[in-house]
Amino acid sequence: MCTEILIADGQFTMPHTHRIEHGKSIKIADLPTRADNFHDNRKAAEKEFKKLRDEFIDWQVKLYSDHKQKLLIVLQAMDAGGKDGTIRKVLQGVNPQGVRVSSFKKPTDEELDRDFLWRIHEEVPGKGMIRVFNRSHYEDVLVVRAHNFVPRSVWEPRFEHINDFEQTLHESGTRILKFYLHISMDEQKKRFQDRIDEPTKHWKFDSEDLEKRKLWPKYMEAFEDVLNRTSTDYAPWYAIPADQKWYRNLAIQRVIVATMREMNPQYPTQTEDLSKFVIE
Repeated sequence: MCTEILIADGQFTMPHTHRIEHGKSIKIADLPTRADNFHDNRKAAEKEFKKLRDEFIDWQVKLYSDHKQKLLIVLQAMDAGGKDGTIRKVLQGVNPQGVRVSSFKKPTDEELDRDFLWRIHEEVPGKGMIRVFNRSHYEDVLVVRAHNFVPRSVWEPRFEHINDFEQTLHESGTRILKFYLHISMDEQKKRFQDRIDEPTKHWKFDSEDLEKRKLWPKYMEAFEDVLNRTSTDYAPWYAIPADQKWYRNLAIQRVIVATMREMNPQYPTQTEDLSKFVIE
């Protein structure tokens, strides 16, 4: 079963179940795509998720008002992996003033004229903010590699650049959480078919996704390298079983709430005596 978020002697423990520990080598084929070994009660999971989401909403207001810390959430997955659905569910109810979602698609000509992190750096969160990356700087060691857009000599050094970049963010007060939403080929097939069969989801379907599907082994090899080489103590990866959306949402919300508890933002102390004010 999954490690719960606990309180022990006033300290919160992180749910490490799906965390990729720094320095430990994993095989992506060994990572589960389903919740079978972690949770067997969807109704209970959805109830816990809603409770945690309410807590997250409270923490987000404190983080925004405290204006000291920052949180960056990175989402990566294969097509139809559930990034958009995760954002809708996890962020439902938060104050939009304190949260921004950034999506990184094919680079523009202006972006290609610069280093690969240029367009990323200007999107990182400021003090008091939560920033969610729907795809991210990791596209530049995933897509370009799987499709052979650039040679190995170009993408290989980027692992070190990424680690240095994230360490810089960490040292400037940014907490970083990275989630790889791990779905199976069978589940992706079902979701693609659903997009074709359901008229209200036609807009989600892109025939180019089918070409990417043919490169599944290459993408898995690339993701495996990402998890092994860029999961650090200051910017950990969590490989989330994502075939079942209800468990995906819960697993991610557990990690986020546990992190917010560790960050422990508080409403700023009012230095002025408010008792002297009378509203007429």
